[in-house]
Amino acid sequence: MRTGVERISVSLPKGLLKELDEVVKQVGYGSRSKAIHDAIRSLITEHRWLKEAKGRRVGAVIMIYNHSQRGLASRLIDIQHHFEDVICSTVHVHLDEENCMEIVAVRGEAERIRSLAEELRVLRGVKQLKVTIAE
Repeated sequence: MRTGVERISVSLPKGLLKELDEVVKQVGYGSRSKAIHDAIRSLITEHRWLKEAKGRRVGAVIMIYNHSQRGLASRLIDIQHHFEDVICSTVHVHLDEENCMEIVAVRGEAERIRSLAEELRVLRGVKQLKVTIAE
């Protein structure tokens, strides 16, 4: 084993693993480990950047979620009402029978936008969440 490298075990749904393997092949990664390494690095960089943002900002929170997840729709509405001071607008897009995309335009203090994103990210049924903040 190489110095400074630790092995971990990760459990993934079969469908997600299949998608990962397709990306590994298409992009030309030498292994799943390299692809997962890059994904983790991207998550850390995004989190660090968002964590350090200060002052008033504008941007978007883009979320893909399973709309049939029990209680998720009402929880999303509750959270959005709680953050109405930073939410300018939302766009709801039906992707397929199971998935929806919500695009939330935001304007306000970076800390409030960060809090909104963090509350949405951890909801059961949210598959992906990206935050884009303009300077």
